[in-house]
Amino acid sequence: MDIPGAEHLTTSDQFLELDELPKRILFIGGGYIAFEFAHVAALAGSQVTILHRGSHPLALFDPDLIDQLVERTRELGIDVQLGTEAIGIEKSSAQLTVRAVASGKTGMFQTDMAVHAAGRVPEINDLNLDVARIEWEKRGVRVNEFLQSVSIPAVYAAGDAAASGGSPLAPVASYEGLIVAANLLEGNHQKPNYLGIPSVVFTVPPLAAVGLSERGAREQKLKFRVKKEMTSTWYSSRRVAETYSGYKVLIEEGTDRILGAHILGSEAGEVINLLALAIRSGMRASDLKHMIFAYPTSGANMTRML
Repeated sequence: MDIPGAEHLTTSDQFLELDELPKRILFIGGGYIAFEFAHVAALAGSQVTILHRGSHPLALFDPDLIDQLVERTRELGIDVQLGTEAIGIEKSSAQLTVRAVASGKTGMFQTDMAVHAAGRVPEINDLNLDVARIEWEKRGVRVNEFLQSVSIPAVYAAGDAAASGGSPLAPVASYEGLIVAANLLEGNHQKPNYLGIPSVVFTVPPLAAVGLSERGAREQKLKFRVKKEMTSTWYSSRRVAETYSGYKVLIEEGTDRILGAHILGSEAGEVINLLALAIRSGMRASDLKHMIFAYPTSGANMTRML
């Protein structure tokens, strides 16, 4: 993070190594790390603030469900400041002061710890890739469909180091690593399939997504219907006293394929896996709608979601 005083920031790795949490913690950024760690810290008793420069945090997720999660986050006592950009950090013997701009006005936030949660970039800048004539960009090494460098055939890249079509997720990096190993050892014969890869932000409650967003489906000029509902009155939410839950599912007209699914709720991470399987295997929405699930489970909710 290139702002004055950035050396005073705590990294996510350092945060995980803490023996105890400070009384006041401020997170700069509005992604997975900021929200997951903020929820952990707030539930452990810390006074937590999130500063995010955009109008919507968690950009990869559904905006309607993000709004619900932000409300829930604030209800937990976390001060979520949107449209607020950190511009500097000052350290004194007693505390840190984070200067931030919102709507053209500068404000000050006092905290005991400020955590860098604005995302990471591939750590490849110091590899002198240009000297080796390896083409690269901000997202990583430019690769072909076999995850092989487009400029130097002897070089392969995976995970954060590759400008591939995969999401920046640990399971995706592991998956790409296996493909690279196979292609290195046996020649190019495996290509990654990024269809139906789920993602979850483990907040309270979790927010999950797989496949296309509404915006993405429209950009592809697909014809689809949307099923959506807030589900705090459903038994699966009431039995755990969760007042913020909901879903949105995109189903293609004509084929009945599930294009995308977005879930906010206590078991969202498990239910999204079932929908990811359906998308990846090409199952129709009607196949799942007529499935008989064990009850009471959150998976059984899918018959009402499709």
